[in-house]
Amino acid sequence: MNKKDKLLTIGQFAAMHGINKKTLMWYDEIGLFKPAAINPENGYRFYNYHQSPVLETILLLRELDVSIGEIHDFMKNRSAENLKCLLEERIADLDMQISHLQAVRKTLCTHHQNMNTLLTMDLSEISIIEKEACCLVTVDINQHTSFEQEVELITSETEKYRLGRLHEASYGSMISVDSLLYGHFDDYSKLFIEIPFLSYCDDLHTMPGGKYLRAFHKGSWDGIPKRYREIFDYAASHDLTLHGFSYERGINENVIDRIEDYIVQIEIPVKP
Repeated sequence: MNKKDKLLTIGQFAAMHGINKKTLMWYDEIGLFKPAAINPENGYRFYNYHQSPVLETILLLRELDVSIGEIHDFMKNRSAENLKCLLEERIADLDMQISHLQAVRKTLCTHHQNMNTLLTMDLSEISIIEKEACCLVTVDINQHTSFEQEVELITSETEKYRLGRLHEASYGSMISVDSLLYGHFDDYSKLFIEIPFLSYCDDLHTMPGGKYLRAFHKGSWDGIPKRYREIFDYAASHDLTLHGFSYERGINENVIDRIEDYIVQIEIPVKP
C-alpha cells in the first residue's frame, strides 16, 4: 500500500496541520470536512494524506477571515475559477489592510519623532533641515472662514480619502511667505492634511523637497508674529531666501492640557 494512502488518526492528522483535533471534529459535525473513514465500532475518525491540501485550503481561508458559510459554498462548488475569485477578493482586502497598517506605522513614527523632538529641543533654536518632497491634501480658507467651516472642510476631505480615523493623517496650516513679509500674520490661505499612503500628486499640493528653515513657537497665537520676525532676521543674517509657504503644525497636542504649552513647528522652504 502506498504510504500516502495510509490512514492517520485524528490526533496525528491534527498535529500534522498544527491544529487542535477538536477543530477537525467540529468541521466534521458541520459537514465542512469529513474524515476519510470512521471506525464503525468506536466512531474514531481517520484521515489520509490526500486530504491535506483540502484542509490547508480551508485553514488558509479561515486565516483570511472567510466565513464558514462562504467556505461551505466554495467546498460544494470547488473549482479553480471559484478559488481564484475568492482569493482575489481576499488579496484586495489584504492590500487595504496593509495600506492601513503602513499609514498607522508612519503616523506612529511621526508621533515618536515629535516626542523625541520635545525631549531634546531648544525652543529658541532656528535650524536648517533637509526634507523629502511629499503630497498634501489642502483646503482653501481665509480670515472669514469659521472654525466650524474648517472642521467641515477637513471632515469632507478625510471622508474623500477614506480615512477611518483622524490619527491616520497629520494636519496643519499654510501661510504664504509673501503675506508674512508684508506683516499679514493672520492671512492663512490653506489647511493641509498629510496622508501617509498617498503615492500620487495629481491635483494635490506638493510640499517641495530640499532645505527648510525650522523653528518652534510655544504658547498662544499672539506670539507668532514675534517668532516670524526672528525667523526672517535669522534668514537675512545667513543670506537665506525663503519662498512658497510656511507650514505650521502642532507637535504636542496629545500630551498637553493648556494652550500655554502648545508648541507649533514652523517649516519654510529655502531657495537653493
